[in-house]
Amino acid sequence: MSLFQPLPNYQVTSRDKILDLSQPHIMGILNVTPDSFSDGGQFNGVETAVAHCQKMINEGATIIDIGGESTRPNANVVGTFEEINRVVPVVRAIRQHCGESIWLSIDTSSPEVMQAAFDEGADIWNDVRALKREGAAALAAELDIPVMLIHMRGEPTTMDGLAQYEEVVDDVSTELLSRIDEVTSSGIKREKLIIDPGFGFAKNYEHHCALLSQLSRLQILGLPMMFGISRKRFLAEVLTKSGVQAVNTTQAVERDPAGTAAGLFALQQGASIIRTHNVAMMQQAVALWSQLSAYRCEAHSTCSNE
Repeated sequence: MSLFQPLPNYQVTSRDKILDLSQPHIMGILNVTPDSFSDGGQFNGVETAVAHCQKMINEGATIIDIGGESTRPNANVVGTFEEINRVVPVVRAIRQHCGESIWLSIDTSSPEVMQAAFDEGADIWNDVRALKREGAAALAAELDIPVMLIHMRGEPTTMDGLAQYEEVVDDVSTELLSRIDEVTSSGIKREKLIIDPGFGFAKNYEHHCALLSQLSRLQILGLPMMFGISRKRFLAEVLTKSGVQAVNTTQAVERDPAGTAAGLFALQQGASIIRTHNVAMMQQAVALWSQLSAYRCEAHSTCSNE
């Protein structure tokens, strides 16, 4: 595969908006939680959340992913009422202050949370449990909004013990396909689906290496792909294994350069959406990739993204 292969020609719609996924999109992470592994507590006030959202938009984010419950391993369970109280005022305030053009994704598995956020203007459902909670698939079909189906096994409290695969890329593809079939049989339109291979969820270092180096194989599913690895443990393991003393032990924020490089590898293999904490850094990398891709397209007449 060429380093600058055009992205697959996909798009998704939400209400009267169209998201063209034949071009790269950066999804900025907005955690409104006290306990997220990277930035817990920094943006769980409405004013600080809106300010950070506007900052990410200015830096190039076209999607903001708002989460009110941490899904890190062994994270505390958050009640539905509390999650709504964290998420909904932020969605409402972002719509008031940042306008309608920014796409708002809600990182939740709760149908009640998604309904409340949708009523305030949310556009996308990003679900680490792939709509497995009772009523989730039915609500997604009713709302008729894009859904990000993430590959995970078990729950955040149990997923590390389920990281056992015959061949991880094949297994992830098969399990995603099974879930796609299940949700579409519940009435969700296939053209509303986006897949996420689930980096950081029920996978170890070797599994991550295999997935990231062979991500293009998931294009067989025929759906747009979101990629999220920002600041995760795998990046810390990569830096430790490099043998360089200065990065032997890192805080989450110090992994952004490695996460940005991983985002470029994902773009190269067909991922349309890169989810990141550091929008500015990822935007610089995407700008370079996009311009070199356009140059190669024009110079060598290789512009097809069919």
